[in-house]
Amino acid sequence: MAQEELSLRRLRTWLRLLRLTRSTESRLRDFLRVNFDTTLPRFDVAAALYRQDEPMKMSELSRMLLVSNGNATNVVDRLEQEGKVHRVSRESDKRVVLVELTPSGRDWFREISAAHEQEVNRIFANLGHDELTQLRDLIRIAERAQDDHR
Repeated sequence: MAQEELSLRRLRTWLRLLRLTRSTESRLRDFLRVNFDTTLPRFDVAAALYRQDEPMKMSELSRMLLVSNGNATNVVDRLEQEGKVHRVSRESDKRVVLVELTPSGRDWFREISAAHEQEVNRIFANLGHDELTQLRDLIRIAERAQDDHR
């Protein structure tokens, strides 16, 4: 009976984590839509490109974001229409298309990321250093356990 009880607790914990993740993501989606007329996928693409010092291959971008090439391409298309990213061809191989933030895209991302950080800070305002350390440590343990079962 103890093993069944532990199994049920693991399931309930997973459901709580899922509920927390979904509700937080929903709040951030609303925040970005209302305050910046943008989407979380656009923010995620811009964040990945912002961290790069040079243009990135679309396949690298989609792998980094854990999305399909088609999904990444659609988001990049929208950002390109808005002048926030541009595509460049690799000199050595014109078939390879790279993407990077434009200067105005970098400025836009700096503004939006600062506001995003403040919103995340508000969402988790009740968590202090000790709670965040505990949570980080527990997440690491869960990640290792998941890696052990792959």
